[in-house]
Amino acid sequence: METSRLYVGNLTYSVTEKQLEELFSQYGDVKSVKIIGDKGFGFVEMGSPEEAEKAKEALNETVFVGRTLRIDEAQPPRPRREFQRY
Repeated sequence: METSRLYVGNLTYSVTEKQLEELFSQYGDVKSVKIIGDKGFGFVEMGSPEEAEKAKEALNETVFVGRTLRIDEAQPPRPRREFQRY
């Protein structure tokens, strides 16, 4: 079954993966939640693209634990550029 990952930005550092799972589960099946430590963002994987879109539309720019969430479709990681040494 196809899944869909969402980028969730502008998180308060005290937010837990459990809190995010509870928030997003209102909009469908949450497959996984990963908060990137001390960066203020994370990823939520929903059970379908439709559920992900529903969660994104409902939660983007809403206040959660004192911060306004920024939610978008997760993009594949960009390759790191090597710095040239002179």
